[in-house]
Parts: sequence; C-alpha cells; structure tokens
Amino acid sequence: MDTAYHPTPRTTPTRYRDRARYDRETVHRILDESLICHLAYVKDGLPVVLPTIHTRIGETLYIHGSSGSGPMLAARLAGMPVCVTVTLVDGLVLARAAMHHSMNYRSVVAVGAARIVEDPDEKAQALHAVLNHIRPGRADDCRPPDARELAATAVLALDLDEVSAKIREGGVSDDAEDLTLPYWAGVVPVRLTAGAAVPDADLDPATPLPSYLR
Repeated sequence: MDTAYHPTPRTTPTRYRDRARYDRETVHRILDESLICHLAYVKDGLPVVLPTIHTRIGETLYIHGSSGSGPMLAARLAGMPVCVTVTLVDGLVLARAAMHHSMNYRSVVAVGAARIVEDPDEKAQALHAVLNHIRPGRADDCRPPDARELAATAVLALDLDEVSAKIREGGVSDDAEDLTLPYWAGVVPVRLTAGAAVPDADLDPATPLPSYLR
C-alpha cells in the first residue's frame, strides 16, 4: 500500500496548497484524535451537514447514526455521495493586523460514496471501535447492545480513497510594515483536555473508577 493518498481535483485545496498533506500517517492521526466528525450530503437538492461520532478501522471510516435518519435511509438505496470533515484547533493566531488573524489547526476532508453496513460482524466491529474511540477500553466495560438497540442503530462506511489533510501551524504572518505597531501579537495554544470523571447520581458508591478514566 502507498504511504500517501493520491491528490484529486476534489482533495486539492484552491488556497494555501502548501498546507495540504496526503501521507496516511498524518491523515490517520487526525481522524483518530478527533472526537466528532461532520457528515455532509444532499437531501432533496439541499445540502445537509450533521455532527456525529466516527471511528477508523484501517482504510475505512465508520460513521455512527440512527437507522431512521436521513443519510442512513438514503445510503440503503445506493452508494450515497458524502463529504466527511474533522477539525482540531491547536491555537489562536493573533496578529497586529486584523486581516492576518488566523488559527492553527489540523483538518481532514474525505469524499466518496458511503455505504450502509449490513454485515452483522462488520457492524459489531465498527460499533465496538466507536466506543473505544470515545474512550479506549470502554467497549469491554459496558453492556453490549441487544437486538432492538442494534436494529435502531446504523453505521455508514466510507473507504478512505479521496482524502487530504490540511494543517496550519506556526506563528503570526504580519506584513513587515506592521511589525512596529503597538499591538500584542502571538499564538494562544488551545488543547482539548478531559476533566475529572463525575459519577452518575444513581451509581453505586462502591463502583470503582475504571483505570482508563483515572
């Protein structure tokens, strides 16, 4: 397998092409770190974008949803054209000039035809991976879904063929003539961090906190 995805007209940025990345390691790392994705598709001639949970197994992106939702129903009829994006914000870039304010970020865009996962084993594997994407170790530390819950849950699969990452990193890009202006300039780092776990009100006080939540 190639170490990089091949750029296509749909995965080549029209601006800041130098920020594009196509190596699989970068793309996979961003997809795996992001906790949610945004699924875009067309319904009745209009664009729809939905935030949802995803996970990656190899070169397939799995997207969690309800079996009665619009994209899941559409995907049952045929391969549904979709665009899936994830974004991680790493910093606020504050420049001297308003025009040069920006953000440091890492993002991935994947396009293609999504399919509904019908195979029970593949669906079970994907849902197991979704739980572990939320928190590694969680899938084996909860009650598995029963038949009714599985029927109410749908999973979309998108093969990672047309994919690109885009990264903005570094500092301020002010014009030379603005460097002496009396305004603070620099980067404010931004990180997503988990706080201390808060037990459910009905949780037995004797229930130990799992090691993966400490």
